[in-house]
Amino acid sequence: MATELKYTQLKKTCARKSLAFATTDEVDACPDAIGQEKAVTALELGLTIREKGYNIYVAGLPGSGKTSISERYAAKLARAMERPKDLCYIYNFEEPRYPKRLFLPSGTGKAFKQDMECFAEKLGEDFTRAFTDKDYEDRKHCIVKGYQDKRDEVIKQITQEAKEQEYGVKMTSTGIYFMPIIDGEMISEEQFNALPQEEQDNISEKTSIIQGRAAEVMRDIREFERATHKDVGELEKCLSECLLADLMTPLKEKYAEIPEILDYFKLLEEDVLDNLADIAGEEEDEEGYIQAIMPWAARREKSDVFSKYKVNLLTDNSGAEGAPVIIDHNPTYSNLVGEVEYDSEFGNLTTDFMKIKPGLLHKANGGFLILQARDVLGSIHVWEALCKCLLTGRAVIEPQREYATGITMAGLRPEPADVDVKVILVGQEYVYEILNEFDEEFQKLFKINAVFDYEMPNDASNVKHIAGFVKRFTQSRKSAPFEAAAVALAVEHLGRLAERQDKLSTQLGVLTDILVEATAYAGSAKSVKAGHLEKAINERERRAALYEEKLNELIAQDIIMIDTDGRKTAQVNGLAVLETNSHVFGKPARITATTYVGKSGIVNIEKEAEMSGSIHDKGVQVIIGYLGQKYAQNFPLSLSCRICFEQNYSGIDGDSASSAELYAILSSLADIPVRQDIAVTGSINQRGEIQAIGGVTYKVEGFFALCRSRGLTGKQGVVIPEKNVKDLALNDEVIKAVKDGMFHIYPISHIDDGIELL
Repeated sequence: MATELKYTQLKKTCARKSLAFATTDEVDACPDAIGQEKAVTALELGLTIREKGYNIYVAGLPGSGKTSISERYAAKLARAMERPKDLCYIYNFEEPRYPKRLFLPSGTGKAFKQDMECFAEKLGEDFTRAFTDKDYEDRKHCIVKGYQDKRDEVIKQITQEAKEQEYGVKMTSTGIYFMPIIDGEMISEEQFNALPQEEQDNISEKTSIIQGRAAEVMRDIREFERATHKDVGELEKCLSECLLADLMTPLKEKYAEIPEILDYFKLLEEDVLDNLADIAGEEEDEEGYIQAIMPWAARREKSDVFSKYKVNLLTDNSGAEGAPVIIDHNPTYSNLVGEVEYDSEFGNLTTDFMKIKPGLLHKANGGFLILQARDVLGSIHVWEALCKCLLTGRAVIEPQREYATGITMAGLRPEPADVDVKVILVGQEYVYEILNEFDEEFQKLFKINAVFDYEMPNDASNVKHIAGFVKRFTQSRKSAPFEAAAVALAVEHLGRLAERQDKLSTQLGVLTDILVEATAYAGSAKSVKAGHLEKAINERERRAALYEEKLNELIAQDIIMIDTDGRKTAQVNGLAVLETNSHVFGKPARITATTYVGKSGIVNIEKEAEMSGSIHDKGVQVIIGYLGQKYAQNFPLSLSCRICFEQNYSGIDGDSASSAELYAILSSLADIPVRQDIAVTGSINQRGEIQAIGGVTYKVEGFFALCRSRGLTGKQGVVIPEKNVKDLALNDEVIKAVKDGMFHIYPISHIDDGIELL
C-alpha cells in the first residue's frame, strides 16, 4: 500500500526566521544576474571579443531578464570603450547623386556642422554685400565704360566711312548693316528692288566693299567685349578669392589635421568660384516672369544654393560616455539601415543629401545594438539587411522597394558607411535552433549563444540574492521596503513557478510585476507586508482565470460529468493541465474504457478522431506493450478495447494519463469498480513503472478545487508518481486540508500500487 504524503512534504517553505533582516532596507542590492552564471560568462566573453562574427544570441524564457541583463553588461563595457567617430554626409561636387560620407573624431562632427552652417550664411551675406558695394560697382563701371567708349568710337568711325560712300548704318542685335542713300534718304529693300538692274549692281558692288569693313569692325567690337568680360571676371574672381580666403582660412587652420576635410574645402572653393552668378547674382525680370507662370521651373532660392555647403550630421557622439548601447523594439528596414526622405513639390519628389537619415546600425556604430529576435525575423528584408551588414561591415542606405525588387529608382545613392556593431539578438532557444539549422550565415555571424536558465537552486545564497533583487527594486522606484515575510513569500512563489521544491524560477520579470502590484496595494504604508504580496499574487491569478471559472461552472452544473465519490467500473478520473496566455491550471477529465471479444486490440478513440498528439499515441502503445508483457507470456492476448477522454473537444497530448487509461482498461476486463474520489496522474513504461510527469502541482490543485466545491469527504485524494514528490509546491488550502486529514496525496512507483489504492 502506498504511503500517504505528510503536509510538510507538499511545499518547501521559506521560514521568516531564516532571513536575517526585518525589511529590505537592511540588505544590499543585488548587482548581478541571479542564477545566470553560465549565461553571464558567455555574454561577457561575446561582448569582449571584437572579432567579426562574434555577435551574441541570448536565449531564454520571457521574463528571465535577458534584455535588461544584456543591456546592463553591454553598458558596463561600453563606458570603458572609446567614443566612436561622428558620421557626416557632405555634398559631392563631382557627382551630386552620390553624397560622400565623412567619419570625424568624436565631437568634431557637431562643430564642423555648425561651422559650415555659419560659413554658408556668411558666404551669402559677404558676397552680396561685396558685389553691391559702391567701390566694386565703380571699378566694374570703369571697365564697362572703357568698352563702351571703344565701341562707340569704332561705330562712329564706320558710320563716317559709310556716309562718305553714301550709305547709312543700321544697328541690330545680329550685326551692322549698310543701306544705300539716294536723294539724301536710306532706301528700303522694296525701293532697292525697284531700281534699274545696272544701278542695283553698282550699289551691290559698293555694299560688299563696305560690308567687309563692317565685319572687321564687328570683330573688333567682339574682341572688346571678350576683353571686357575677362576684365570683369578677373575683378569678380579677385574679389571672390579675397572674400573666400577670409572665410576659409580659419576653417582650414581649425581642421588642418583632417585631410578629408581639407580635400572637401578645395572642391568647395572651386564650386563657389564656378557659381558666383548664383551666389551673388540678382534675379532678372524675365526669371521673375517665368516663376510666376511656371513655379517648378523657377530659379533656385538662395537657401537652396547654399545648402550644398552645409553638413548632414548623422551621428553625434560629442556628449557620449564611451560606446553607444542601442535597444530598439521596432527595427523596420528603414529604421535599421536609414533612409533618404523626399519632399513633394508641385507633384514632383525632391530630395538632397541633407535629407539622409541614420539607421540603428549608424547610431550603434562602435558599440552594441540589442534587438529582439521576433522583431528582426518579422520581416525577411530586415533580417537579410542585418546579416549583409554584419558580413560586409557596411551599412548601405537604399530604398526598400529597390532592395526587395531589384528595380533601380532615380535618387540619391549615399556612400555606404563602414560600421563596427556588436549585435545582441534576444529570443527563445527554439528560434536559435531553427536559425542554426536552416540559415547557413547564422553560424558565421552569431558564434556566441548565451542561454539563460529557467531555474536556479533553492538555496540560502539565492534566497539572499532574491532579497537583494527586491532591495534594488525598491531603490529604483523609491518605494517602501518589503518586510522579510513578504520576501519569504516571494521566494516561495518563485519555487511554485519553477514547479520544484529544490529550485527557484529565474523569471524575475514576473516577480517584478508582482512587486509593482504589491507596492500599489500597500499604498502609503511604511512597508510592504506579506499580505500585500499575497493579494498581488492571488489577484493576478484571478484576473487570468476566466477560462478556468467557465470550465468549473460547466463541471458544477454537471454539463461536464465528473464524479468525486462512489465507484464506477472502467471509469477513472484523470488529470490534465490547461494553459492560456497567462494562466496555467489543472482540471479533472473522465477516462473510460470498453473491452469486448475481438482482435482489434486497444483503439485510441482520440487518435481515430485525429484529436490525439504523438506523445499521447505513444502512451497508448506503451500500454499495449505492458499488457502483452504482463498477461500474454503463455498465450496470445486477444481482445478489443476502446479508450476515450470523455467530453474532450479540443484535442489532447502527453503521456501523463497512460496510467489512468490502464486502470480503466483493467477495471473493464476484471469488472471491478474503481474509486471516483481519487484522481490519477502518471506515465507508465512497459514494465509498469510509474514515471514523472509535468504540472503535478496544478493537477492536484485542480482536483482539490472540484472536491472542495462539492464538499470534502475526508476520503478524496490524488495519486501521483513518487518521482514528482519533490516537484510539489501546493497552495496553503491544499496543505491545510492534507494536514486536517480531509485530502490525501498518494505517491506510487508501480502500477500495482495504484491498483491496490483504486
